[in-house]
Amino acid sequence: MKSTGIVRKVDELGRIVIPIELRRTLDIAEKDSLEIYVEGERIILAKHEDSCIFCGKTRNLSQHKGKNICDACFEELRHA
Repeated sequence: MKSTGIVRKVDELGRIVIPIELRRTLDIAEKDSLEIYVEGERIILAKHEDSCIFCGKTRNLSQHKGKNICDACFEELRHA
């Protein structure tokens, strides 16, 4: 894991600020969703991408009843 040398304090509401340089580098804009993972004693933030509920692909998605399904899985379900 690469260290940035950036240290931030958690405020009284549990928030931290992600510096603009990192947000620009990682293409994180205002209102973007971030996923939170825990790995041992580490907290990992990752930009959330919509994905198929069956295979996890992030391209060619459609929504059905509020769930994302890729075209390939949709076709597979249609012929099942």
